[in-house]
Amino acid sequence: MQQDPKAPSAGWFEGREHCLPVRVYYEDTDFTGLVYHANYVRYFERGRSDFLRLIGADHSLLLDRPDPAAFVVTRIELDYRRPARIDDALLVRTTYDSFRGAKLTVRQNIFRGEDLLAQAVVHAACIDLAGRPRRPPPVLVERVKPWLEPTP
Repeated sequence: MQQDPKAPSAGWFEGREHCLPVRVYYEDTDFTGLVYHANYVRYFERGRSDFLRLIGADHSLLLDRPDPAAFVVTRIELDYRRPARIDDALLVRTTYDSFRGAKLTVRQNIFRGEDLLAQAVVHAACIDLAGRPRRPPPVLVERVKPWLEPTP
């Protein structure tokens, strides 16, 4: 199957987990050829965004509503395990865990093959365009709900 050049891959799902392949380019590295630490945050952002895109709840859908909504990261816990290098093929694995009011918790890992390179727990909040917390739109809750961690 050939990739549509107008629609780059948004990855795929394995169970509740979204998988997004990422290639390390020269621009991602520092002078040593290792991925610059801040770029892991960018890879994680791509994983969260493409998760939403793949379930039909992308950012443009949220912004084009009569009551626009967006997300802001309120906290990120990030652990670096091993460095990624130029030309590495990485896999960003993203799991949306919970929605509570305006708050969202997401767990993410970056792998090179079987090697865990970085892991993060991301706390985000749904906001209106004035930056105030708000409950997420029902369409977002409906589309994300099947992917959330089951409650006991």
